[in-house]
Amino acid sequence: MALAWQEATIAAAAPETPRVRRLSLAVGWERPFRAGQHVDVRLTAPDGYQAQRSYSIASPPTRPGLIDLMVERLDDGEVSGFFADVAAVGDAIELRGPIGTFAWEPGQGGPLLLVGGGSGVVPLLSMLRHRAEAAPEVPALLLYSARTPEAVIARDELVRRGATEPAFRLMLCLTRVAGGRRIDTARIAEVLAHLGRPAHTFVCGSNPFVGAAADLLVDAGVPPRTIRTERFGG
Repeated sequence: MALAWQEATIAAAAPETPRVRRLSLAVGWERPFRAGQHVDVRLTAPDGYQAQRSYSIASPPTRPGLIDLMVERLDDGEVSGFFADVAAVGDAIELRGPIGTFAWEPGQGGPLLLVGGGSGVVPLLSMLRHRAEAAPEVPALLLYSARTPEAVIARDELVRRGATEPAFRLMLCLTRVAGGRRIDTARIAEVLAHLGRPAHTFVCGSNPFVGAAADLLVDAGVPPRTIRTERFGG
């Protein structure tokens, strides 16, 4: 049965990075979502024109009635432009969800390997936050590729988690800084040497990023059946 569109209200909004805005939405659904899932958001203009886009949920499933989205401004994005420049606290929007099988639950255990490129880290944040609350003993590693330190979503939180959570490690790859590099064979080898063979691997980012990262993981011996991917255009 198709999910129905429902109204949500913007409860809070704040800049996350120079190109990403964090939105907290008060939602009316009663069913819980799974960490890693997304929602569809639909905007309707006064003349009836509609635009919609999917956004991953960044918050953990333990906050009933409230979800966080991280909206990256795209130069030609109708929906992201609205959220970046127009949307304000108290505004009502339409959404439907939660949607998707790209999800992790504490009962699945680990080791858990999360690989994110740019805003592809958002559903992985939901997984990390849920793990910290419900199963902090599960070994987890986040390999996160971003252009610059300023572009790292939830940077302070991730650095703090890496310093204070014994079973979690953060590995950043900054691609547009002096001495920076992309995720490559050597970095994947470093990840696996630290984490061991992951029971579950989740990869999220642009189409080229996900394809390249998944190939590197398979080449390094990670079983394809244990790798889940989520892609967006670009």
